[in-house]
Amino acid sequence: MNWIDTLSIVVALGAALIGGTFFGFSNFVMPAIGRQPPAHGIAVMNAINVTVLNAGFLGAFMGTAILGLVLVLAAFVAGGSPWAAAGALIYVIGTFGVTMAINVPMNDRLAKFEAPSPEGAVYWATYLRDWTRWNAIRSGAAMLATLLLMISLMR
Repeated sequence: MNWIDTLSIVVALGAALIGGTFFGFSNFVMPAIGRQPPAHGIAVMNAINVTVLNAGFLGAFMGTAILGLVLVLAAFVAGGSPWAAAGALIYVIGTFGVTMAINVPMNDRLAKFEAPSPEGAVYWATYLRDWTRWNAIRSGAAMLATLLLMISLMR
C-alpha cells in the first residue's frame, strides 16, 4: 500500500463520518427540532451551532477537506487515482463548500433572532426547510465521496 492509498482511506473514513453525522441531522435531529415551537427550535439550533465548533467535529470536518485537497493534488502530481481525486473533490465542494457557502450563513442569520420573536418564527420555517435540504445534499456528497474513494482503493 502506498501513501496515496493510505491518504484515500483516511479521507474516505472522514467523509463517511461526516456524511453519517449530516445524515442523522436530516433524518431525525432536524425533524425532532422542527416539532418544537419555533422559539424552542431556534434556541436549540443556536445552541447546536455553538457547540458544534469543537475540536472533534472541526478536526474531522475540516481535516477531511484539507486532506482531500492533498489527495486531489496527489492525483495530478504523483499519479494517484482519478476515482480518489473525484471523491475528494466531491467532498470538498459538496460537503465543505456547501457548508461554508450556504449552511453557515443561514446559521449566522438564525443567531441574530431572539428565539421568541415573530421575525424569528417566520425565518425559522424557511430555515428549517432550506437548511435541512442543503444538509441532505451535504450528506449525499459525503457518501458519494466515500463510495468513489472506496472504488479507487479496489482498482
